[in-house]
Amino acid sequence: MNKKVIIDCDVGVDDALALFLAFSSPELEVLGVTGVNGNVSLPKVMKNIEKVLTLIRPSNRPWVARGADRPLQGDPAHAESLHGEDGLGGVQIPPEEAARWGQVFLGPAEDLIIEMARRYPAQITLIAIGPLTNLALALQKDPEAMRQWNHVVVMGGAVRTSGNITPHAEFNFYVDPSAAKQVLESTLPIILVPLDATHQVPLTPEVMEERVRPLGNAFAQFVVQTTGYESRGGHFRGGRKAFYLHDPLAVGAVIDPALVRKEKLSLSVEVKEGEFYGKSYEVPGGEENTEVCLGVDREKFLNLFLDRLGSCPLK
Repeated sequence: MNKKVIIDCDVGVDDALALFLAFSSPELEVLGVTGVNGNVSLPKVMKNIEKVLTLIRPSNRPWVARGADRPLQGDPAHAESLHGEDGLGGVQIPPEEAARWGQVFLGPAEDLIIEMARRYPAQITLIAIGPLTNLALALQKDPEAMRQWNHVVVMGGAVRTSGNITPHAEFNFYVDPSAAKQVLESTLPIILVPLDATHQVPLTPEVMEERVRPLGNAFAQFVVQTTGYESRGGHFRGGRKAFYLHDPLAVGAVIDPALVRKEKLSLSVEVKEGEFYGKSYEVPGGEENTEVCLGVDREKFLNLFLDRLGSCPLK
C-alpha cells in the first residue's frame, strides 16, 4: 500500500531532487506540496515548485499551498550562494501552465497541513525539508490535528556534528530556531534526519562522472546544471567538492526506513541570539521522543536515488 505524504519545502536544488525522488517512487503518494521561506524567498520557492511540477507532470495533481514568507521571529535568511539566485542554479525550464500539474490550495500552508492530518488520521507522513515555520504555525493553530500524523520526518539540525551555516547550526534550524524548538519539544512522532546522516550521502565528482553523467538523460542534465557541477575542475557551485543530498535522504528514509540507523534522543534548539543560535542539542534526562537518524547505508541510498531518478521521465 502506498504511503501518503505531504512535502513541506523551501525549494532549492536538493529540495527539487527530493521532489523528483518522491514523485518517481511507487511507494509514495504525494498528496500535497507546501512552500516556506528558506533557501530562497517565498515567491521564488513557489515558482520553483511550479517548475518542478511542470517537469514531472504528476498525474495525481497534488495540492500546492503557499506558506510562511518569514520566520516566527527575526528576518529571513537565504542560501543563494549554494542554490543560485533563483534557487535552482539558473536552470532554464520551458514555460508552461504550471497550474495544470497541481491544485492550488486557497488557504495558507498550515491550513492544508491541518486539513490533511484530519482527513487521513494516522495514515499520512509529513516530510519537512525546509525551515519548520509552517509546522509551528499549524501546531499553534490546531495541536490536536497535528497529533494525527503517522510520522513527521524532518531534515534539520546537527546533533553530534558541526553545522553548515555556522560552526554549530544547520541551515533549516538556523533560519527559524523558534519554530524548530516548538516542533522538537512537541509530542509529534518525529524522525529527524540531521547533518549527522546527510553528510554521509554526498554527490562527489566521482559519482557525477561515473554514475550521473553516463545516464545521458534529462535528469542527469538537470543535476549537472542545478548543482553547478564542472567536470574540468571537478567541483560544484562555489568551488565545493561535494553536494550533499540532505533533502533526498529524508524522502529516502520514508521510502525505505532500513536505509537509516536511528537512536531515540531528547532534543531542543537554542533560540538566544549569539554564537550558538540555531544549534540543536541533546537534553540530558529529557524525554527521548525523537528518533534521530545517525547512520546511513550510503551505497544502498545512492542506488535507490540514482535508479529512481535515472528513469524519471522529465519533460
